[in-house]
Amino acid sequence: MQIDPALQSKADNYKLLTNLVIPRPIAWITSQSAGGVINLAPFSFFNAVGADPVYLIFSVGNNERGQAKDTANNILASGEFVVNMVTEELFDAMNISAADFPAEVSELAAAGLKPAPSARIKVPRVAEAQVSLECTLFSTQQLGANTLFIGEVVMFHVADHLLGPRLHINNFAPIGRLGSPSVYCRTTDRFDIARITYAEWESGQSPETSPRR
Repeated sequence: MQIDPALQSKADNYKLLTNLVIPRPIAWITSQSAGGVINLAPFSFFNAVGADPVYLIFSVGNNERGQAKDTANNILASGEFVVNMVTEELFDAMNISAADFPAEVSELAAAGLKPAPSARIKVPRVAEAQVSLECTLFSTQQLGANTLFIGEVVMFHVADHLLGPRLHINNFAPIGRLGSPSVYCRTTDRFDIARITYAEWESGQSPETSPRR
């Protein structure tokens, strides 16, 4: 079946996109208002896009009133934010933080979480998160009703138990977003396959190419 997005509603296009482009990592963003209120909200239009410098992107849509969300307003004003990664023990808190709290109420406090100071920026991170990425705003781009934020990572915070030799990350299992509106996945079922080189392909002597659990 072919489905022309130009002939579908915005809601149907969102449903199709978010159910087909999966799994998506979740950026659990802390930002801070000029009055000092710590905002915490999850976004699954998110990924890493560069390593030199270290860049990541996430996209923020408007709220139900068609206005910019608190996260967008805070980052545009301060130029800073933190991406906290959501592991399974933090799912309930993340789900609470997705609610439409008023701007003067901190989702961090509402979810029973604590702030931890960042090293390079003023915006705090989530103390309970195993991984947090401090970011400064590099640029934005308006994409219809969404604002694309490009941030430069200026500090990694990684729990000690995740770090192995040569910065190898062990047993880190953030949850991912699947179908809209409320389907998620675990990332504990994995397989490891070496990449094939052109020379191996040409010779027919390729490494194992089927997933092994």
